Amino acid sequence: MNKKILITASSLGLIAIILGAYGAHGLKPKLSPDQFDSLQTGVTYQMYHALFLLFLGGSIKVSPKLKQKVFYLIFFGVLCFSGSIYLLSTNDLSPINFKFIWFITPLGGLLLILGWVFLLFGFFKLKETR
Repeated sequence: MNKKILITASSLGLIAIILGAYGAHGLKPKLSPDQFDSLQTGVTYQMYHALFLLFLGGSIKVSPKLKQKVFYLIFFGVLCFSGSIYLLSTNDLSPINFKFIWFITPLGGLLLILGWVFLLFGFFKLKETR
């Protein structure tokens, strides 16, 4: 599971860098300031959670069962949250109207929050060691 988490984390980080650079250099002239800010929000949250998954995959304090739960919550949270933001912020550039997926963004945010909550409660359950 750790290898899967670390590969996913690295992939999400790589994609965030690529999308951030493409957004700043290729899409910025084509987007309104609000659309560009939204795109950047998606990239930022994707990168935060790529780093989060790197921590999770490398942690020896988190049980394998908890790692799996948190991994899936974060992974699907990033896909829903950042993915829907990417589509919605570039909607004017696409022949497909993605406005019907508006509800996926808060669903993704909820999954991200739940991933952090599960990890937090997992840390509360840890026994104190010195």
